[in-house]
Order: sequence, then C-alpha cells, then structure tokens
Amino acid sequence: MSIEVKVPVLPESVSDATIATWHKKAGDAVKRDENLVDLETDKVVLEVPAPVDGVIKELKFQTGDTVTSQQVIAVIEEGAVAAAPAPAAAAPAPAPAAEAPKAAAKGTEDLSPAGLRVATEQHIDPSKVAGTGRDGRVTKEDLVNYGKGGAAAPAAAAAPAVKPTPGARPEERVPMTRIRARIAERLMQSKNSIAMLTSFNEVNLAEVVKMRKSLGEQFEKSNGVKLGFMSFFVKAAAEALKRYPVVNASVDGNDIIYHGYQDISIAVSTDKGLVTPVLRDVQDMGFADVEKGILNYAKKARDGKLGLDDLQGGTFTITNGGTFGSLLSTPIVNPPQSAILGMHAIKERAIVENGQVIAAPMMYIALSYDHRIIDGKDAVLFLVDIKNQLENPQRMLLGL
Repeated sequence: MSIEVKVPVLPESVSDATIATWHKKAGDAVKRDENLVDLETDKVVLEVPAPVDGVIKELKFQTGDTVTSQQVIAVIEEGAVAAAPAPAAAAPAPAPAAEAPKAAAKGTEDLSPAGLRVATEQHIDPSKVAGTGRDGRVTKEDLVNYGKGGAAAPAAAAAPAVKPTPGARPEERVPMTRIRARIAERLMQSKNSIAMLTSFNEVNLAEVVKMRKSLGEQFEKSNGVKLGFMSFFVKAAAEALKRYPVVNASVDGNDIIYHGYQDISIAVSTDKGLVTPVLRDVQDMGFADVEKGILNYAKKARDGKLGLDDLQGGTFTITNGGTFGSLLSTPIVNPPQSAILGMHAIKERAIVENGQVIAAPMMYIALSYDHRIIDGKDAVLFLVDIKNQLENPQRMLLGL
C-alpha cells in the first residue's frame, strides 16, 4: 500500500518551507518515526518523520525546492522490503588516463542529486569540502564554491600543480538561509517601525552570588536543575512588568494592547541564528520552573528540535550577551513587543558602599524600548525596579 508523506500543517505566519536535507533516497528502507527530511522555514527547521515502516518509492522534490503546507513530498510503499544490493561486477581493466570516464566522487552517499552531479562533473572529492548543511553535510552550493574558489578541485594526476595567483584575496558568496533572511527582515522592521531608545543601569549582584553559593547545592538536589543567574532576571522582570504594564504592552495600529500575563522570550543563540523561545505565564512560575524551561529550550535549540509553537507570542524579551563576554550593548526590540532587557558580563569592579571602596560583582543592564508608548520615566523606573530586586533578592520572593 502506498502512503503519502506530506508537509506538516504550517501556521498562518509561515507560508512555505524549503527542502533543506533529504536523509533518505528512493529505494531506501525506513522505519516508522525515522526522520526523512528537514524542512527549513523562516523560523525553525522542521523534521518530517516516516508515518510507516516501508521503502521509499518516490521523492517528489529535491533539496532546495519550495513546498507548501500539506503538499505531498514523498511516497512510501508500506511493508515493502528494500531490494538486496546487486553483486559487485568484476572490475574492468583500467582505461588510459586520457580516456578515463567521469566517475562519481568519494563520499557521495549524503549528497543530493544536484550535488552528486556537480561532484561528478567537476571531479570533486566531497570528503575534502567543508559542509555548511545540517550536521555538516556537503551541499550543492558547497561543491560549486569549492570548484570556483580558494581551494581548487583536484586536477588529473598527470596535470601540473597550478600556483595561486600572487596577491589573490579569496572571497566566498553564500546565500542566506531562510532563517537568517527572516532575522534580517525583522531587524530592519524593528529599526524602521519603532522609535527605539535605550536606557542603562548597573546592578550589584553580590547578594545573588551569595544566595547561589549558599543554596545552590540544596536547590539542585531538590529540583534536579542548577540555580543560574537567568532565573533571577526572569523573575525580577516578571515582577517589574506587573508594576509597569506598559513595558509589557504592544502596539497594534493606533491601539495599545496591555497583556495581563508575562510571556517572556529568552534569546538563544544557535548555529543558524538567534531564536527566542517563550516561557509562558512566568508570573505563575517558580525559580525551578524557570530554570527547567530555559534548560529544555537550550537543549531543543542545540538539537534543532524547536517547534513553531515554542517561538510564537511573547510579550517581553531578555537577552544575555554576557555569555559571550559583552560588557555593554543596545539590544534591538523584537516586534510586536515594545521592550527588551539586555544582560551583560559580570565584572568585579570597585564601588563605594557606606563610604568604603569595595570590590563587587557588577553587571550593566540595558532596556531598549519603543518610545511611542513607553516614556523615559517608565523605562528608567523599570530598570531601577529590576536593580532593587536583584540587589535584594528576598524582595522578589515577597513580591515587593
């Protein structure tokens, strides 16, 4: 019985997807729930699993093709068994070098048909090409660039080595992925449609450090997850958003939408770009819930398992450039949200406390906001609220 494999139902905000990588080819055996193909949208990479056990009868699209929701992309013959490989034929006598036919290059098992053709025609060994596809796979574009660019394709054995042109400066042109193009589009949308301004403050994290040191081990034993810095900032933001609801609001035409909940987006860096999965109803979450949610999203992002539902919505964003060493930055608002909190590196600095100069773990924090609806006063007071909670962590436990 022939079973059709279809593109998953895409949300209204995603019109189509691109075939990123086929993991099977026609004639291959597959198991139920085994990943057949990766589909790249402008937000995430979706995996399409096999619905049944069987053999791939037909692949209807090639890598790079665009597909739409519920479109048939493959056909599986349910219950079929893959044909046994034909016995190897006796090797023919080697032909003279000048008459050698074009042969497929080594390591072509994971290449798309288009990539295989390029490798064969240009005598390229894919094992020598750095892959930019998913899981380091070599794409057609990688092979084309290899044939054109800095590292020349292997020449015939009898041909003399070609010396590089003196003073040559190699360049490489690589098309944006759909996700990267979407990120670029949203950043330009933010820049062009929002009256964005950034305010700064600094936070003494001595009390947070002390609490993590004294209670961290007990917290991990009780909850199975470490007590990080991010949960303090997330909970502090949730409390401050209750007191300054305009920072949690969004603009829709000439209307301001006030959200009676705190769905906080957490910026996560992946090899394909920055994504912002959403922790929902943070106002009802404890520290352990926040840490588990962040850990789950970080793992899903590393494994390429983030779904579209994980990224939808969000009323406020927190981004932590400090993990990469950033000391100070002006984060960009994530539309249609109206504000984003930027965390930075913790540095021990000299400060004056009670008339004494002491060393303290300090962090600069930044709030970028849409000045159309958030006044400077509200932005500054919001940052001060965050600062007061973090410098006195017991305040957030008491909702103060």
